[in-house]
Amino acid sequence: MPLLNRYSVMADVLAEHNELIPVLNRFGIRLGVGDRTILELCDEHTLNPDFILTVLNVYLDESYLPGASLPLFDAEAIADYFQHTVENYIHELVPNIGKHLNAFIAISGSENEELGILNDLFLKFRERMTEHLRNLALSDDDFPYELLHDLKNILIKHLSKEFNQNLIYAVIFSIHSFEKDLAAHNRLREKVLRPKLDELDPSGIRYLHHVISGEHAPHHNRHAHQLTNREEEILRLIVKGYLNKEIAVKLNISHNTVLTHRKNIISKTGIKTVSGLTFYAIRNGLISM
Repeated sequence: MPLLNRYSVMADVLAEHNELIPVLNRFGIRLGVGDRTILELCDEHTLNPDFILTVLNVYLDESYLPGASLPLFDAEAIADYFQHTVENYIHELVPNIGKHLNAFIAISGSENEELGILNDLFLKFRERMTEHLRNLALSDDDFPYELLHDLKNILIKHLSKEFNQNLIYAVIFSIHSFEKDLAAHNRLREKVLRPKLDELDPSGIRYLHHVISGEHAPHHNRHAHQLTNREEEILRLIVKGYLNKEIAVKLNISHNTVLTHRKNIISKTGIKTVSGLTFYAIRNGLISM
């Protein structure tokens, strides 16, 4: 796709790429841009047009490499943008998912057991994501991106069919929008932030460190298949809190065999976290509350 330049009309850009609206908000640019170009808006808000264009082009084009534009702006501009991104995630994008989910649950029946588990999964994701963004928490098996992945995958593959499809779509769309923003955020970190870190002294690096996010979750297998009896048995033990080695001893199989079964379970269900697998097991009658 053609790269944006200083003379691109912002209204035309936003009409075609709505996903850039929250990105511009992080720079203090709000809707109502009129017919102004990117350069005119940057002059109005005292922003570096080279940095703005770099961010926007990284968001729109996965293959875009800033290259020669990197020396045209300083690391402090990057730090400021990343800090605003973190605040946007914590106070707007993640709560937006919650608003759609709460509306869906309220209309569909707040006493429903399935929806209660789904809400618990979101609350766990929100807590862990907020902690990660603010404190740069180390990733583990229940890394927040995977909780987000499981929340969307459960809605798509495992929720009862009688629920309102439009309400479910609203939740899925809000999750999808956040996932796309996270992916672009990680590209920006790799292509812009990391090269700039070499220019900083230790105090500057510490300033940036707390706003660096973790890696985006890998793609998952989209094809669901029936679990075998052994896989169901292992799934029950997983959601009861057994570790891989404990499962191996209990079932008298090798540790590698347990790992293979776990990979198969993840592949078939499309769910990676213990919280998500618990929902799947309850939903399919493999365990009871």
